[in-house]
Amino acid sequence: MTGSATTRSAAPSRRLGIIGSIVGVLALMAAVLPHWVVPIVFPPPSADKVIVDTGHRIKDRIVAKLKGVEYQAPRPEKSAGRSWNEIASVTAISLGLLAILFSVLSLIFREERLLAAVAATLGTGAIAIEISFLMMGLLILIAVLYVVGNIIGLF
Repeated sequence: MTGSATTRSAAPSRRLGIIGSIVGVLALMAAVLPHWVVPIVFPPPSADKVIVDTGHRIKDRIVAKLKGVEYQAPRPEKSAGRSWNEIASVTAISLGLLAILFSVLSLIFREERLLAAVAATLGTGAIAIEISFLMMGLLILIAVLYVVGNIIGLF
């Protein structure tokens, strides 16, 4: 009997690419879902409550100035929704960077390029979403400052 050696084509490993893709999907979920879920679970305070609280702080500041006492502002409490948003933002960026790391390691160890590209794209997308939410907030702040400045005649 002749020993026939079965020739198996050496398929490139997929381990790091698959792990990177899974981490990238988790990063994308951590970047997108909290912006929809957190306001439902922890609704922001109503506008009238914010206005009343601001009025009380202004009144307290005026009373302290009239008494000649330095005004001590109360320490603002972090709401649960804000804490969850911050945690989700840090998680999304961290997982996005981890997905990119797995993508690079996948390429270094000559694994399948498609999975490495998917992992890198998902990680980059998660980071880009977080940066885009930050930029939207900054643009809204600039618009509000411009309107207020325009009303009081700075521009």
